[in-house]
Amino acid sequence: MTPEASIAIPIPDRVAAGQALAHLLSAYRRRSDVIVLALPRGGVPVAYQIADALEVRLDLMLVRKLGVPGHAELAMGAIANGGVRVMNPDVLAYARVDQASIDAVAAAETAELQRRARVYRGERQPPLLREQQVILVDDGVATGATMQAAVRAVRQQAPARIIVAVPVAAPESAELLREQVDELVCPFMPAMLMAIGQWYVDFGQTPDQEVIDLLSQAWQREGERPG
Repeated sequence: MTPEASIAIPIPDRVAAGQALAHLLSAYRRRSDVIVLALPRGGVPVAYQIADALEVRLDLMLVRKLGVPGHAELAMGAIANGGVRVMNPDVLAYARVDQASIDAVAAAETAELQRRARVYRGERQPPLLREQQVILVDDGVATGATMQAAVRAVRQQAPARIIVAVPVAAPESAELLREQVDELVCPFMPAMLMAIGQWYVDFGQTPDQEVIDLLSQAWQREGERPG
């Protein structure tokens, strides 16, 4: 399948990305053992469209990128729920980041991860993933560090199957992920991916309130859905 046949390039926005991925994930529609986990914040609008189209549950996988000090957009690693930490040795070697700097960044990002858990989830408990078909969703994959952390965090709960679904990814990162999960759904892997946003028309920031609103809508619909 050519990229153009499954997703418009450049991708109009995260909503269009989610709709395109939902079409490719149609085999999971209306399955009670399927749950879509979004990586906030940018992954939430994408995942919302998928969960809505497939009529399955939506929740969060809280992950934080560990950016190189002074170059925050360059991921030297990532952290996720459950104490998971994934590091990128190539970036660490290139940027010459010492352990004290890594620990300082990790501490700050852990605090932000905890803040987001409070803001987004409130009193709602995280979902149980044991023996579930888990679809991890983000708006794209560059280095792959955050998604790898998410995969490890999910794996700790012994799911039946892990699927990663992203609209665009760097080929080398996609291949690495493909070895770690049961299925990778990614319709577009450009030879050169400097930044995910370069492949979107609209790649504006996703604010906290949008995340909260989308989750609220999804969780309300889940409560109304026949058992």
